[in-house]
Amino acid sequence: MVIPLLELVIVARPSIDEHIKNIEKDIFDLKEYPIEKLCEIIREVGFECDLCTKCCTSEFNDHIFLLDQDLSRIRKLSADTVRPAPYFEFCDNNGIFYVSGYALQTKTDGSCIFLENGKCKVYEDRPLICRLYPYMLHREEDEFGKFDWRQISGLNEHGFYHAEITDEECKRIAALTKEYEIAYLTHKKYFLETIRKHFNEHRLKHVQSTYDRMIRKLNKGEKVKVMVFTNGKFEEQLFENTLHVL
Repeated sequence: MVIPLLELVIVARPSIDEHIKNIEKDIFDLKEYPIEKLCEIIREVGFECDLCTKCCTSEFNDHIFLLDQDLSRIRKLSADTVRPAPYFEFCDNNGIFYVSGYALQTKTDGSCIFLENGKCKVYEDRPLICRLYPYMLHREEDEFGKFDWRQISGLNEHGFYHAEITDEECKRIAALTKEYEIAYLTHKKYFLETIRKHFNEHRLKHVQSTYDRMIRKLNKGEKVKVMVFTNGKFEEQLFENTLHVL
């Protein structure tokens, strides 16, 4: 049984210009977010890893998005450990998908390609988000539909809590968390700006019905063309959904 890469969900999609404006606002708000407030949250949570490896599974963490600096380092270790990130943001009228970057490859059981015998094989070279987890700083919708800042992922679902964290360590984690989130949003902004330019120059547009049709092909095991954004440009990839339930 093939695991669907994406569910076909039709949602109200903001225009590219609107999306860029929303990201720019989030970047501004992130920069203004008091580092002291984030430090207080980190100190209060007091997270301590218990080596459960839940964060290394797609069931718990969906996927590991790679910033360009992560991608360059990971590719030097092994070229076949990355794949186009879910979820494809656009599909043009020619049936070509576009996605904002790469993610770490996963095994058939959903665990990270680098997880072996309960340990990370590239721990010293792991991506930045893996170094920071479970700390984050982005807006997210809660169960009541209200958007607010989320600072910790998987609270009370893994690890130990209320450990002693020094002021210096809190500041280091908080600063790096803000740095990562800003870098991620900046990457998304450049992706959207590049898409807008590419679509305008080649007279293309996103077509939802074509997107849905190509996703169905992908879920049937057919290969699709994906343009992956990295280092300011698109890399063409042929992608096949080869994951199967064990």
